[in-house]
Amino acid sequence: MTATGNLDQEIQNVPLLADERGEEQEHEEYPPTSENGVGSSVASTSFHDQQFTEVPTTAHEISKDSWVQAFFVLTTGINSAYVLGYSDAIMVHLGWIAGVVGLIAATALSLYASILVAKIHELGGKRHIRYRDLAGYIYGKKGFYTVWILQYLILFMFDIGFIILGGSALEDVYGLFSDENALKLSYCSFIAGLVCFLFAIMAPHLSALGAWLGLSAVLSSIYIIVAIAISIKDGTNSSARDYSIPGTSVGKIFLTIGAISNLFVPFNTGMIPEIQATIRAPVVGNMVKALSVQLTIGALPLFAVMLCGYWAYGSSTSSYLLDNASGPVWAKALANIAAFLQSIISFHIFACPSYEYLDTTFGFNASGLGLQKLLLRVGLRGGYLAVISVIAALLPFIEDFIGLIGSVCVLPLTFVIPHHLYMMATKKKLSSLQKLWHWLNVIFFGVLSVAATVESVRLIVIDSKDSTIFGD
Repeated sequence: MTATGNLDQEIQNVPLLADERGEEQEHEEYPPTSENGVGSSVASTSFHDQQFTEVPTTAHEISKDSWVQAFFVLTTGINSAYVLGYSDAIMVHLGWIAGVVGLIAATALSLYASILVAKIHELGGKRHIRYRDLAGYIYGKKGFYTVWILQYLILFMFDIGFIILGGSALEDVYGLFSDENALKLSYCSFIAGLVCFLFAIMAPHLSALGAWLGLSAVLSSIYIIVAIAISIKDGTNSSARDYSIPGTSVGKIFLTIGAISNLFVPFNTGMIPEIQATIRAPVVGNMVKALSVQLTIGALPLFAVMLCGYWAYGSSTSSYLLDNASGPVWAKALANIAAFLQSIISFHIFACPSYEYLDTTFGFNASGLGLQKLLLRVGLRGGYLAVISVIAALLPFIEDFIGLIGSVCVLPLTFVIPHHLYMMATKKKLSSLQKLWHWLNVIFFGVLSVAATVESVRLIVIDSKDSTIFGD
């Protein structure tokens, strides 16, 4: 069966939005999934007072993990090696006041929008374990395909960014111990892609990460602590720093729009339903816990490294913060190695929905290490990673990808659509003032998305002129 045919069949099993009867509830128990997690029937509370139905078939496991593991998955994304680029992508173009106020506002708005999606995870007598299923249930076939395209586009671009980050970290390690320019960034990106491929063979799905999430937290702590410590040392030893916003008058307008869009990239994954699908009951309450801790305590390291980096280097902050650092070689090497390894784990998290789609489409369960399963993983995931690695080597612009991810995907998928989805699901329960609030969010983030996309494309065109194919 083709991928399109598979999607059409999946949509046919997703009922359209019915009436708005009944009150939203949350039950504490669910029947357990089948041993392999494929096509299991998951009962849940019904937002509509309807008969329960079976969840869409999936090759990956669902309803197993605690909210703590979901928190670690979310926090791994927020404190990924991307944090080493946010000082430049955000603070340099907004300055102290707008940057700090914007970060706080973006955190609060991101938490609110994510909770909206989490609250309608159980709708119409079933759990919607994929974002596209939720959109298909409410909007129908067009909504299903729109969200499917946006979501996989955002995950695809995030993964490209992780390959670039991993390659940049590896290139920096090489540069610390060699004056030769033999190992280019493009070569390092291919090495990062190869390691991601090997990891994808070992970890079949999101729930299988387990202890890897703990390792990810340790790795994140290493490069964040080193980056903060060296930034403070460099900032203290610097007599003066320039905090003026760079660029021409027209350029500043475009860069400011792009930076506002970038504010929302760190806090949003675009895969809330997929992460929520791994959580055991009560799924709504547990996901809200995970999100609340992620965007409070979990966001503190991100804030610290961004603000310390900008304080130390001002408008000359690099797109990869460790490039600015002047600390001891061993510390920079340790931080870069940690950033490289953590990018591998983060890549896997954002690649899991794509892996799940491939596994389900080609009809095999991802768990286990049997020969046939290993060969399928090698073929399917190897092909995906080959494409990602080639694009990363061709376009090695970290800050530009952060902007493009935010404008094209993050804003529509994690702000425009959630507010409208929530209105559609609860429209008979909302007051006129509440509806106005949601519509204002839809309009604001929609306009911002269009404006920021123009800026992101402009930057990539400009940077591409100064770049050579498979160069640095």
